[in-house]
Amino acid sequence: MSLTVRTINSRILGKTMNLAVYCPDGYENTDLTVLYYLHGRSGNETLLQWLEIDKVADELRAAGQIDPFIIVCPNLDNSRGINSSDTYREIHGRHGTVHQGRYEDYLIREVIPYIDNTFHTVKNREGRYIGGISSGGYAALHIGLRYQELFSKVGGHMPAIDLFYADEDEPYFADEAMWLKYDPVTIAQNGVFEDTKVFLDDGKDDEGQFYRACERLYSVLKSKGTEVQNHLFTGSHNGEYVLTNLKTYLYFYGN
Repeated sequence: MSLTVRTINSRILGKTMNLAVYCPDGYENTDLTVLYYLHGRSGNETLLQWLEIDKVADELRAAGQIDPFIIVCPNLDNSRGINSSDTYREIHGRHGTVHQGRYEDYLIREVIPYIDNTFHTVKNREGRYIGGISSGGYAALHIGLRYQELFSKVGGHMPAIDLFYADEDEPYFADEAMWLKYDPVTIAQNGVFEDTKVFLDDGKDDEGQFYRACERLYSVLKSKGTEVQNHLFTGSHNGEYVLTNLKTYLYFYGN
């Protein structure tokens, strides 16, 4: 196996961006599926190293519990994975540093083509998954549900989904219309997802109570005939929760 950090000179964002890539042993000999795994608000591409996801994936693969696949964690800054500004900029305020720019376009138009052109990948939706934690879970859901032609599995793990728009508390969105465009529940209400598998989960003691949004999203997707599962696990909104459930996530993506 290998876990490496690559760089992309992003034309869309106008800066150099890092991404971590895990490849299982023998990946050079066959085309593999790819999981795009997105970090939370204060994280970056080092999420894979912190989770030791290479060791966990190797262990499960050696035991025959998952199929081999590539895992990619692109640094998306504190952006929520949206197109919030035509040009890159940083906003400093009560939320810390918020990064605005065309982050959705960066992932779709630069990261995915880079991975497909650099590694032996299955270059269709059946060979491409997207998931993430916290705000990365939010990003994975709005991107995965809006780009069904690209992804066949979507995971939101303790996803930071708000059920209501709060103008004074939204440094990422210009207005409510923009918030609705990226809201996973609204996307689910307006679409059909019969060929997409979705995994939702949150901790029963999550301080943000994001399990409420998971319940709502699950209900909407289920009514559309989507193959969706929703779990309420033990834990709070923190790294320990993710570590505790990491194997469960990899089971979902690797089977």
